[in-house]
Amino acid sequence: MKPRSSRLPATLLLLLLSAAPLASATIYAEHGFGEKDGNGSIASDLNPAGLVAGIITEEEGRRRAVLYQNGHIRELGTLGGDEGFTKAINAHGVVVGSAQTASGAWHAFRYENASGMRDLGTLGGNSSYATAITQDGRVAGYADTRNGDYHAFVTNADHSLQDLGTLGGDSSYASGINNHGVVVGTAQRSDGYRRAFIYRPGDGMQEIGTLPGGRISSATAVNDAGLIVGSSETANRRWHAFAYDGKRMIDLGAMIGQGDSYATAVNAAGHIVGSVKINGYEPMTFVYKEGVMTVRRRDDGLYLTNKITDAGLVVGAIYTGHKFQAFAVSSRAAPPPQRSNPLDWLLITFVIGASGVVLYRMQRNHRNGLLGERTRLL
Repeated sequence: MKPRSSRLPATLLLLLLSAAPLASATIYAEHGFGEKDGNGSIASDLNPAGLVAGIITEEEGRRRAVLYQNGHIRELGTLGGDEGFTKAINAHGVVVGSAQTASGAWHAFRYENASGMRDLGTLGGNSSYATAITQDGRVAGYADTRNGDYHAFVTNADHSLQDLGTLGGDSSYASGINNHGVVVGTAQRSDGYRRAFIYRPGDGMQEIGTLPGGRISSATAVNDAGLIVGSSETANRRWHAFAYDGKRMIDLGAMIGQGDSYATAVNAAGHIVGSVKINGYEPMTFVYKEGVMTVRRRDDGLYLTNKITDAGLVVGAIYTGHKFQAFAVSSRAAPPPQRSNPLDWLLITFVIGASGVVLYRMQRNHRNGLLGERTRLL
């Protein structure tokens, strides 16, 4: 006589699983780059192939520019100095950022796997910083001029730097560029106030303006449709994230309703991400998409919100209390935790009790069967 199986019947197992409430889930990338204990990490950008441009910060404060993918770190090195950091990566794996030279100056770089790190030089001064890159490899950033002021730049076909000028003041900074060569950033006017700007090839630099009553503003990113995001001072001297479509400036901070907010990135679909800081607490991630503003819970967002990919992944870093760790979250809102229903628990209790009875009967029948086998053998 064969002993009966001790497995739960399939229908009972399915009933038990279906009775249990489902846990809310958010898609996360792994924490950090697998760096050594004591070191921190930040994800600067992520390309469609899953290649992360990032930074490892050593315990003593030194920064290292790295690429990370599938558990492997690639060190990008420097321009002869000690430190470097990344800012952006395109679909071809070309990375831009800044690294120290042997003299200790910071220079913008362009890194390709085949040729390594290339120094992009300056505008006649000592330093430069790369902030964004297009799919065809044009780089935007800012660099010292001979008189010591920073000016926004974009690279030419030969990788030389083109000075984009200012809005009449001394300085300007480029923060974003799209695949049409449109550059955005911040520039000083002749009255000393800094304003968000847009630069179109052939048209020069133009001021975007501010939210009503604001004195200063800053643009951080632009997508291929021309949607610009950034932050502006408001009439009550707070900072609000904004979106500018070429005709009107949308106050995203007003949709959040409190705190200071800063838009940091926009993807091809027009989804916008950034940070909001409320009452001095740690910054939280906000996501604006399809007309809906969502502020993520602190346990469901990032401390540093850097980029949003076209696939909807938001990259940056969390803060563990003593160091940053590279991290990513989905831009989709996490479903709210399900409230337990007393009837659910009653059903679970009944199913578990029933399964216990079934298991007891199976075990008893199994013992009886073994006893019968022994009797026949004797």
